[in-house]
Amino acid sequence: MLMKKIVMAALALAAVLPAAAQDTYESARLLGSDLNGTARYVGMGGAMDALGADISTISTNPAGIGLFRHSTINLSLGLQSQMDVEKFDGLNKTVMSFDQMGFVYSQRISDRSFINVGFNYHKSRNFDQILSAANSLSGCSQNGLTFEKGTLDDARHGGYTLDFNKDGDVIGWDGGSDYRAQTYSQADYMNANVLLLDPDDEYFYFNDANAYSFDRAHRGWIADYDFNISGNHQDRFYWGITIGVKDVHYKGYSEYAETLLDNTGVCGSVAYGDERKIKGTGFDVKAGVIIRPIEDSPFRFGLSVSTPTWYSLTSSNSSLMLNNTPYGAWDNGVSEESYDFQFYTPWKFGASIGHTIGTNVAIGLGYEYSDYGASQNRIIDGYDYYDNAESSTDELMKRNTEKALKGVHNLKAGIEIKPATPLAIRLGYNYVSSAYNTDGVRDMMIDSPGVMYASTTDYVNWKGTNRFTCGLGYKAGGFAVDLAYQYSATNGEFHPFQDYAGRVSTTDVSNKRHNVLLTLGYTF
Repeated sequence: MLMKKIVMAALALAAVLPAAAQDTYESARLLGSDLNGTARYVGMGGAMDALGADISTISTNPAGIGLFRHSTINLSLGLQSQMDVEKFDGLNKTVMSFDQMGFVYSQRISDRSFINVGFNYHKSRNFDQILSAANSLSGCSQNGLTFEKGTLDDARHGGYTLDFNKDGDVIGWDGGSDYRAQTYSQADYMNANVLLLDPDDEYFYFNDANAYSFDRAHRGWIADYDFNISGNHQDRFYWGITIGVKDVHYKGYSEYAETLLDNTGVCGSVAYGDERKIKGTGFDVKAGVIIRPIEDSPFRFGLSVSTPTWYSLTSSNSSLMLNNTPYGAWDNGVSEESYDFQFYTPWKFGASIGHTIGTNVAIGLGYEYSDYGASQNRIIDGYDYYDNAESSTDELMKRNTEKALKGVHNLKAGIEIKPATPLAIRLGYNYVSSAYNTDGVRDMMIDSPGVMYASTTDYVNWKGTNRFTCGLGYKAGGFAVDLAYQYSATNGEFHPFQDYAGRVSTTDVSNKRHNVLLTLGYTF
């Protein structure tokens, strides 16, 4: 049974550590980017890294800005509609979006050379998504995972010892010590105090479940603010450097419910409501070149590299558990926490080729690679004299990231045809390989603050993403209007919690959506 959203109260967890980090699957939300930008860029599947002269290349191959010979300004608005979902938590399946705004100022320094500067805002990630899953369970439950960890005694073995603190709350202690085990998550705290504790004899037990249901509404964005300087030397060699600032605003609200069993059959249900927010900023540096090796040929190739994005973030949650069974000590439990952490994404490398046939046809191909398994969740160890955070890698979580995530390949292909001087027709394809290993696990038995602060247990191993695009463009004097359509589809496997008993039923889920993008531009 799903619970209605409730305003959640706060209850501090005992022995909270000052250092914190995020877990692999929560941080993975910040990896990668949508196919977004100008309508021309999207209509060609993003395959413009060597063709250049589009402001969206500022964040993929900065040398593309060096191909501008005139100053320009662009503004883009989008409409996104998700398929096969129903409205949840007030989030509609169709939403509007302000996706891009930027300009390039081009300065001629000789007959065939230019120095350009540019700025562009674009929404690299639109988090708006509704996710639902439901399935049967047999011989396991989320509270069963909490109980199972309590049999493992200490964090070194993936568990804890359940006992009371001075306030009478059940805490997972590290090997019977006076320290709270980092394997004891906020989800474990609610399960242990609400459901596992027998109020009469202080005995701990658990209930199996025979079914679960899950709904989540993701909201928010990652906004990129890119500042570029680029150049064109003799119309043969193009270079560019972009400094990027990212602004993260993520909010997800989920409701998870299980139907529980006792020795007589169904005994009721338990429901969890969780709101998670992630806010903060990051920055990166991108560099690229485009070379036209043969003077009499328009063929060119490009190379690009992007540093990691160095994020400084704050994550917070408000969580509630409702007990609709005759068992347990409490009718409900609440949890609220907020903590700072850092996250470093991996390096990204790109290669591309572009060719034009006369003034009527442009063809682009591109490839990018980034090893998501090399991303780092980092623990804040303290602050220096200037209040800058000093951090270190969460080594145990890093090992889990290396097991769960892998290298991601992004292939891009696009063509633009101009059947008449003011009109352009575009087609594109964009493929992003899966970031997740098929046996990847959101491991809740890691001795890490990333687990300790986790208020949910679910995760999805998403597969590759296919994007099909098309578009139209029309120019009249210095004015340009471009329209693009994108269909994207990603399938995945939803897990309600770690499969500790070898009996967890997973659910096939998908994220399929239509996007329409309109760009208005002016060249002067």
